[in-house]
Parts: sequence; C-alpha cells; structure tokens
Amino acid sequence: MQNILFRADSSSVIGTGHIMRDLVLAHKYVKKGYNVKFATQNLDGNINNYIINNNFEIVPLLSNKESELLEIIKKLNIDMIIFDSYEVDYNYEKYIKKQANIKIFSFDDTYEKHYCDILLNHNICGEEKKYKKLVPKKCKLKCGSKYTLLRDEFIENKKKNKKNKKKNKNIFLAMGGADTASLNISILEILKNFENIKVNIITTNANKNLQELKKYCKNKSWMKLHINSTKIAKIMAKSDLAIITPSVILNEIYYMKVPFVAIKTAKNQIYMYRFLKKMNYTVLNKFNRKNLFNSITKNIDIL
Repeated sequence: MQNILFRADSSSVIGTGHIMRDLVLAHKYVKKGYNVKFATQNLDGNINNYIINNNFEIVPLLSNKESELLEIIKKLNIDMIIFDSYEVDYNYEKYIKKQANIKIFSFDDTYEKHYCDILLNHNICGEEKKYKKLVPKKCKLKCGSKYTLLRDEFIENKKKNKKNKKKNKNIFLAMGGADTASLNISILEILKNFENIKVNIITTNANKNLQELKKYCKNKSWMKLHINSTKIAKIMAKSDLAIITPSVILNEIYYMKVPFVAIKTAKNQIYMYRFLKKMNYTVLNKFNRKNLFNSITKNIDIL
C-alpha cells in the first residue's frame, strides 16, 4: 500500500478552500487503496476538525520549514506528497524532491513555477498551455473543468436542481468559509433592499466575524445562517442566485448551473476573474455597493 501525504493549511486568514478540495481528492485515493494522511499546522481559525471528521490522521507541523516536513516524509515512508499551499514554491518542492526522491503532486491556481510530477489546476479557467515553461517536461498536467474536484453531494443534488417557481427567490451567499474580506454583513445590507427574497449565508467557525454575523442575523426571518453545513449542495440546488467569490466554490456553482454574481476578494482570484469577464459572466473586480446592487437587480429581474 502506497502512502500519500497532503500538505495544506487552513485558518481565518488563509481560508478553508484548500482543505475542502483536498478532502475530495483524498477520498478518491482512499477508494483506490492508498493510505492517506494530512500534514498541517494548528493555525488560528483552522478547520482541522474537518480532516479528523473525514477519518484522516493529522500529522501536526510546528512550522512550514522544509526540514521538518522532510523528517516526517522519511519517518512515514511517504511515496507521494500533495502540496496545496501558496507558502510552498518551486525551490521548496525541488528541495523535497531531491532529498526524499518521492513523487510530487502540486495544486496551482495562479500559474506559478513548480518542480513537480503532477500539477492540478481544477478551476474552470485552468489552461494547460500556460504551464509550458513553468513545469518539468515530464510533468503530467491536469487542467480545466473536467478535473474539477466535486464532492458526491454536488453530483447527487444537480439532478434535483429545478427552477424555483415560488414568489420568494432564494439567494446563496458565500464569501468563503473564513470571509477573509469581511463582506457578509455589507452584502446583507444591500440585499435587505430587495423584496421577496430568502438568503442562505454559508460560513464556518473559521470566520473571525462570526459572532458579529450571528448578532446581525438574529430575528431576521428573511435570512438563515449556516455554520459548518454538510448540506451545501442541497442549499445550492434550491438557489436562484448565488453571490460568491471567484474561488473554489465557483467551480461548484458553475457545475450546478446556478446564476451568480462573483466578487473578487483576493489576488489569487485574478485568473478566474479574467476568465469570467471574458465569458461575460457577472463578476466584480472588487466590492462596490452600487455595482453590486445593480448586478443583483439585473439578475433578479431575469429570474
């Protein structure tokens, strides 16, 4: 049995997307008979409990130093390491490859240089040709929507995705599990100007503004707060419009064919932003109250 180690983190600053997509891939490898573990740091606002709840062992890291990781790789007899971290670069990967002589699998969203055997850009905007001079010649590239990592719940619920004929329209609001840009309440302030809507807010315990958000949502019948929900796909399938970031969750929204307004909140979302702009989807370069109000109005009017 081969041993695979995922190297990824989550926090109120990093967000939760890396771990969530890693878990999808991890389960795929388990089904193939691999032994899978996660090497992760105990950062503030992490969702390491998700990893444990998915029956994966966590190997704790005190730092992101190559030497510490190398020691773990040798101790556990790791055959392949999967990097999903912006803190791991070409030189880091090359060091591990040379010292441990193992297969390296790297996630990438932003067309960076990598020293790896397999590279995955599973975003709908992923383009293989852009990596021509960024990876070794023998690197196997997996790019685009056909490689998108989707939990089984999305595949199951897509079949149930029907147009909402009720008077009220369901709005799906997800600014990332950690809402690193602190936009949830600002967006809800805009949404309260619309009639006949129901808003489902998706967040996690990694959200540093969670208590403030709970207070804001209290006693407001037109909104419902979902914390650490395991029914995201079901909620998504019943939605008429989604307000999201152009990140991992957009791949899921795209698959479910839910109309959306995307708001770029981080530099690493630039390629998805450009793709959406080019394809004439509704996407904002940054949060702007007037522009968002107009975008929501336009989309609600055609529902």
